Amino acid sequence: MSGSFKPKSIRLALVGLGKIARDQHLPAIAATPGIELVAVASRNGKADGLPNFPDIVPMLASDTPIDAVVMCQPPQARYVAARAALLAGKHVFLEKPPGATLSEVEALITLAKAQGVTLFASWHSREAAAVAAAADWLTGTLIRSVQITWKEDVRVWHPGQTWIWQAGGFGVFDPGINALSILTRILPEPVRLISASLQMPTNCAAPIAATLSMETASGIPIAADFDFLQTGPQSWDIKVATSAGELLLAQGGNQLTIAGKTLPAMPEREYPTLYRRFVELVQTGASDVDLAPLRLVADAFMGGKLVPTEPFTE
Repeated sequence: MSGSFKPKSIRLALVGLGKIARDQHLPAIAATPGIELVAVASRNGKADGLPNFPDIVPMLASDTPIDAVVMCQPPQARYVAARAALLAGKHVFLEKPPGATLSEVEALITLAKAQGVTLFASWHSREAAAVAAAADWLTGTLIRSVQITWKEDVRVWHPGQTWIWQAGGFGVFDPGINALSILTRILPEPVRLISASLQMPTNCAAPIAATLSMETASGIPIAADFDFLQTGPQSWDIKVATSAGELLLAQGGNQLTIAGKTLPAMPEREYPTLYRRFVELVQTGASDVDLAPLRLVADAFMGGKLVPTEPFTE
């Protein structure tokens, strides 16, 4: 079975050569020992010097030797492509969010296990420079409350990307799930949703803003404020009030301030760390699929109040 084959260098194919793939995945792949990009499948982009295919089906049917596939296309298309790769015995790396629904990701988990291959649901913001240090400091600390403020300008970060406003595109939860991935990484307890309010433009099928009320298993209150129309300075902050002072994770998890003292900055490492983790998982025959952030988003859609707002136009 190809899932048990451990080559010296994992021959990787990439599906969906868009902005995130060019900005983050390609440089990280090139810098990661033990992995080599050998093919690309994309409707709208081509990679120089590699076999290029319009989609994953002809790529998998080709004679290009492939051990693993990274999925970088919009979430609505991810399940079909990931399933095809798993059925072909390939290891699979999923960009966040791992799918458009919980049920389809759970189906991929079952299939990967049956095929004996690795499935990796990546949460890049968990690998931001200061997240691990924040989690370590909060261990054993009395936490009193958490406030998430995650606001950015969709016109800057997702220009012309209409998929994000369609069903399964997540809207403001596309960046918001990054905050939830950090939240569920740094807190020592499970988190549940209490209530949510989703502001939905009348011409869209995904929210442009949202507020969430959550709490941990022991009742620690958590509030989140997500906005996709922030102009000027962008806000990617998580504040944690504790008995030992306030912890602030700023800049998307890359800057840590504890009790007013800002720790020295560390270099960005998100995608290189993810690819090192993927190589390790493949080499050890393991999978890593944490659904906690996606489950909170699903709960917000299922239990939240929809508030119609004015149409969105770029």
